[in-house]
Amino acid sequence: MPHPLIADPRAGAPPAVSVHAARLDYGGAALFDALDFTLPAGRWTCLLGPSGVGKTTLLRLIAGLEAPVGDTRIVAGDGQPLAGRIAWMGQQDLLLPWLSALDNALLGSRLRGDGDPDRERRGVAIELLIRVGLGGRLAARPSALSGGQRQRVALVRTLMEDRPVILMDEPFSGLDSITRWKLQDLAAELLAGRTVLLVTHDPREALRLGDTVHVMAGRPARLDQAWELGGPTPRPLDDPALLAREGELIRRLAAAAEA
Repeated sequence: MPHPLIADPRAGAPPAVSVHAARLDYGGAALFDALDFTLPAGRWTCLLGPSGVGKTTLLRLIAGLEAPVGDTRIVAGDGQPLAGRIAWMGQQDLLLPWLSALDNALLGSRLRGDGDPDRERRGVAIELLIRVGLGGRLAARPSALSGGQRQRVALVRTLMEDRPVILMDEPFSGLDSITRWKLQDLAAELLAGRTVLLVTHDPREALRLGDTVHVMAGRPARLDQAWELGGPTPRPLDDPALLAREGELIRRLAAAAEA
């Protein structure tokens, strides 16, 4: 379920998101064309594939940051517009260097022109920063925080947007392995119940966090058949089933790189 500090019981269940006949051109050629897939509601979908295949561009298309071409349609399963219901977490934390950790976590409302957050909203942000281990660093500026600490602030900022659909573009790739593992666990807990699309180059990360895994390959790019993974997440790093699946997924990625 969504984190109780954030979840609004009036918001209802998060929607599935379907991509129909997606097309996008780059450099005069189709990056992908007639691309169809669905993000299941309230589940994590992980997307892997070679660099440059179009994974980030696909995220941008879903987020409304790229103009759709031709018959491209991005629709929510509940029939409501997606605009205003998507939050983005990227590889770079993009914290403003002159703001404290707390003020960076609350940045979204200011950027939208909502004015200064009220006491209740600041209280939620403080509780979440405490939850991610930054209770003693509320006033610290980004230059005084480690890479992992900055990315925790970025995770809280994403949560503070309180959106049912979360797009994540390699958010943990620049971190050391232990910090990365801890943040994977935090993200799995705090974003449970949301509709999440995670782009990653790390097969183990996809297998730890994903309910569904896709590999994207080719030009124009295609998605392979969805790999449905059972059981609760995050999966243990030493799970024999995870390690066996990792070998199979690496083979699929190697084949994709040749496509």
